[in-house]
Amino acid sequence: MTGSIPAVIVLEDGRVFHGESYGAQGTTIAEIVFNTGMTGYQETLTDPSYRGQIVVMTAPHIGNTGANAEDFESRRVWVEGYVVRDPARRSSNWRADRTLDELLRDEGVVGISGVDTRALTRHLRERGSMRAAISSETLDTDALVKQVNEAPQMTGSNFLADVTTSEAYVVPAVGEKRYTVAALDLGIKGMTPRRMAERGIEVHVLPATSTIDDVLAVDPDGVFVSNGPGDPATADGPVEVVRGVLERKIPFFGICLGNQILGRALGRGTYKLAYGHRGINQPVQDRTTGKVEVTAHNHGFAVDAPLDTDFETPFGPAHVTHVGLNDDVVEGLALREQPGFSVQYHPEAAAGPHDAAYLFDRFVETMSRSTTTPEGTV
Repeated sequence: MTGSIPAVIVLEDGRVFHGESYGAQGTTIAEIVFNTGMTGYQETLTDPSYRGQIVVMTAPHIGNTGANAEDFESRRVWVEGYVVRDPARRSSNWRADRTLDELLRDEGVVGISGVDTRALTRHLRERGSMRAAISSETLDTDALVKQVNEAPQMTGSNFLADVTTSEAYVVPAVGEKRYTVAALDLGIKGMTPRRMAERGIEVHVLPATSTIDDVLAVDPDGVFVSNGPGDPATADGPVEVVRGVLERKIPFFGICLGNQILGRALGRGTYKLAYGHRGINQPVQDRTTGKVEVTAHNHGFAVDAPLDTDFETPFGPAHVTHVGLNDDVVEGLALREQPGFSVQYHPEAAAGPHDAAYLFDRFVETMSRSTTTPEGTV
C-alpha cells in the first residue's frame, strides 16, 4: 500500500481531516457521503449510483476480503473517492485476485486512509452531505477549500449518459421464458436483470436515452426502471417514458431512481435529503403487509408524497406503500387502479439477507394478472 504518503480531506465548510494516501494518488472533488454497510464494499464501489460521490465507509476495518472480478455490479468502479479508517494489511479470501488498494489504483480512484471516519460521519450527519476534496498531491488546505466551493453541487446534476449502456442488450430467461421486460438502464446493477431472469423473464436492457417507441418495440409484458445517480429533477426523458408506459397501462416496476422517476411521472416533486440513506441495514415497512424489511439503500433524494392518504395523479389514485422507519421517508409508491409500483431501495441486494426479493415476485404477479397488451387495448 502507499500508506507512507500523506493525504488530506477538506470539506466545503472548511473542516479538515489528515490521513495517508490509499488507492490512486492525486486530487478528487465531489459530494461526500457515508455508507453504513459493514460488508459489501466492492459492491458499493461498482454501484453506478455512486457516480459523482466520495464515499466514507463507517465500518472501521475495510478491505479484508480483497477484490475479485466476479463481484463487480457493473463494468467499473464509479465512486469519485474513497475514505476508510483502517485498511486491511492483506487480503484474506480465496476468491480475491487483488487487494482493495490495488483495485482503487487500477481504477484511478483517489482515496485516503487513517481518517477518523466516526468524527467525519458525525459531522456529515449534523451538517449534511457537502462537497469535499481528497488530495495526496497538495496539502494546501486553503487552496483545496477554494476549489471545492467552486465545484458543481449534486443538486441539478445528471450523470445518466456516463453510467448507462451504450446500446441495448438482452439477458435471457433462465429456463422457460415466461415474460419479456424492457429495462431502462439509468445505472443498472448486474444482479438486477439476473434476479428477473431467474423468474423466467427475458430482460431487454435499454439505454437511458430510449423513447417510449423504443420501449414498445420490445413488445414488453412489463417495464422496469433501474437505480442511478444524480438529481431526479433532471431526468426528464425517463419521466416521459414512464408516463407513456402508464398511459398504456403496461405493468411497471421501478427501484431507487426509478421510484423517483415514477413519483415525478405521477406529478409529485422530489427533494434532497440532508445526508441520504446508504448502506445495507435500513429498516423499511411494507404498509401493504405490515412487515418490516432490512434493506439496502443508496439515495440522496426522495419523493415528496403524503404518507397517510391517497393522492390523485393523471393515472388515477396512488399511495405510499413503503416508508423508512428511521425518518419516515417515502420508500415505495403504487397506483390503485392500474399495475404500477416502485420502491426506493435495492431488492436485488442481499440485505436482510433477502427480505426484499419478493418484489420481483410481485412484479411477476402483476404481469400475470394484467390483461392489458403493450398497445393499451384490453
